[in-house]
Amino acid sequence: MDTEDNAATEEPHLPLSRTANERLHALIPGGAHTYAKGDDQYPENLAPVISHGRGAHVWDIDGNRYLEYGSGLRSVSLGHAHPRVTEAVRRELDRGSNFVRPSIVEVEAAERFLATVPTAEMVKFAKNGSDATTAAVRLARAATGRPRVAICAGHPFFSVDDWFIGTTPMSAGVPAATTDLTVAFPYGDLTATEELLNRYADEVACLILEPATHTEPPPGYLAGLRALADRHGCVLIFDEMITGFRWSEAGAQGLYGVVPDLSTFGKALGNGFAVSALAGRRDLMERGGLRHSGERVFLLSTTHGAETHSLAAAMAVQTTYAEEAITAQLHALGERLAAGVREAAAAMGVGDHLVVRGRASNLVFATLDENRQPSQRYRTLFLRRLLAGGVLAPSFVVSSALGDADIDHTIDVVAQACAVYRKALDAADPTPWLAGRPVKPVFRRMA
Repeated sequence: MDTEDNAATEEPHLPLSRTANERLHALIPGGAHTYAKGDDQYPENLAPVISHGRGAHVWDIDGNRYLEYGSGLRSVSLGHAHPRVTEAVRRELDRGSNFVRPSIVEVEAAERFLATVPTAEMVKFAKNGSDATTAAVRLARAATGRPRVAICAGHPFFSVDDWFIGTTPMSAGVPAATTDLTVAFPYGDLTATEELLNRYADEVACLILEPATHTEPPPGYLAGLRALADRHGCVLIFDEMITGFRWSEAGAQGLYGVVPDLSTFGKALGNGFAVSALAGRRDLMERGGLRHSGERVFLLSTTHGAETHSLAAAMAVQTTYAEEAITAQLHALGERLAAGVREAAAAMGVGDHLVVRGRASNLVFATLDENRQPSQRYRTLFLRRLLAGGVLAPSFVVSSALGDADIDHTIDVVAQACAVYRKALDAADPTPWLAGRPVKPVFRRMA
């Protein structure tokens, strides 16, 4: 590697983080409680262990400060330790967090959520997204009496439960009989989806998908999917874990005006606190309740699902979004960042290799090799240079805590990274700039 590459930006010194990572791996499978946070997702010896965060910044235990993107795996959209959220949480902590009967906070949170997402009629809270999506699938199977689940192909994650994980390369431990009940349909292709529903006539309980991804839904697609679900008698489920709040306060369904039967929310709902939601039509949701005469569905029953401080956090988040136009702020910040990154990449001659994608409030980047194919090695190079510039960015997903100066700094660091990227492309080999093994995909069969 050229000495000028080292001089431009110095990689963070991480002796304490390296020791902590060894401790993590010794006691926690994978070294983290979420695979996407694993040190295999970062360049070798450059996986900081976090001490604390405030706003758009985090500090590692070695004392290095970073601008952080994709905070909390997209969950911290208002920035760390947001004062309105933390104050709401503190108020409830002094009043007790969990009781033998429902707290009044539970109905207040339900009323607030349903006012925010008026397309739903009932809601049940939980702690994580997987519980909510699996409950939606179970409810759809119970309501239709059908066994199969149709998932949207190419969408990265729906649940840790067998009905989904069995379809990934990490399917060890999932019986084939379970996986066989999950089928896939392509996003944006109504003809192929109808062919699937005809192939498995009267067998598909639900269609589950993220209503929008890194591309906008084709015109008429979501409405067409709604019509298909109605025509074939299956339940339409929108996984709004990511689109919720980032697309609009009411999620993608609120933005695009297509109402699913059931939808699931999480991530941004708690600004880092553990809360998720399953919401939907009353006649479906009530099957998991007590005021009906049919067979009961074990919908959601979680000891910690209604902890008062998490529900208070959710209410504070919704109030902040509404009063401060947070979704608009996220879009404005993302548009500024995307334009700057694209301009920097183009100026360095790598505009066709470092590609920013997605809605402005949910930006990701692709790193492509000399043949314009996705490359983990070029991703490693790029991440190393970002870290050297004090930017911790597995994605470019913004929080509202970012300011214009933060965006400008990020663009400057990206420009320096692109200069190195160009050299690696010219050499047709990024190896000299990797300083270790490349980062790895989360979903892979072998460790």
